[in-house]
Amino acid sequence: MKPLAHQSLPLSESVFVILRDLIQERIGLHYTLDKREALADRLAGRVADRQFSSFLDYYYCLKYDADNGQEWRYVHDALAIPETYFWREMDQIHALVDRLVPQHFSAFPDQPLRIWSASCATGEEPLTIAMALAEAGWQGAPAIEIWASDASPVAIAAARRGIYRERSFRNLPNELRKRYFIEEEGGSRIIPELHDRVQWAEVNLMDRASVWPLANASIIFCRNTFIYFAPEATEITVRLFAEAMPTPGYLFVGVSESLLKLTTDFELREIDQAFVYVKTATPAR
Repeated sequence: MKPLAHQSLPLSESVFVILRDLIQERIGLHYTLDKREALADRLAGRVADRQFSSFLDYYYCLKYDADNGQEWRYVHDALAIPETYFWREMDQIHALVDRLVPQHFSAFPDQPLRIWSASCATGEEPLTIAMALAEAGWQGAPAIEIWASDASPVAIAAARRGIYRERSFRNLPNELRKRYFIEEEGGSRIIPELHDRVQWAEVNLMDRASVWPLANASIIFCRNTFIYFAPEATEITVRLFAEAMPTPGYLFVGVSESLLKLTTDFELREIDQAFVYVKTATPAR
């Protein structure tokens, strides 16, 4: 059967529901019924590229095809919301640099500190952390590891390139841009000395096997991600963080996000002018 042009590809309510639920189960993102057209718009091009005649055919591919791992990578890219920029929500990063990093090395002088930006999009957040650490005199400290991940292969590829356009700089002080970026055709490139401080990875936060090796970080930034997740998916992810993180462990979420009704594994505390969820005990499995 000849596939329809993607502009006219219908997504019925019944197919929307099963496709939405599958997406929520596999990658955490939640779509309410009023977002049916938005979901269709994001996936229609891929459905047409694969020469499927309907969204139901695409659902069967995602759910039942044995070799659908690559297809889910396309879904991550299609549904990614890459809204990020340098020097965003800095109260939390100042709390990290000014309080938590010195506190860690005072208590554990011989223990490396791992920081994980767990939903980094195109990399502005972990590079902001690296810049802030450098400004505070921690540049090149071998005992600090910065990991950054995203579920979108396209986003991580952009982060690995390290070239940014004007939109990413709307909040970064100009003197820091001059210090840490090199202007070139096509954008501004982060200097290698800073870019090399970050280790990049593709990680789906609903995939325990890929999350676990990084979730043993003492400090996790997972900001402005859970606003797009179903509550059940948020609970699963936060519980996994709690199981893997050391004690104490510090979890930063976006300023508009709250975990108070979703977890008892972390308690909310204020450090300077920032709020952080602190793991103080190992949860029972």
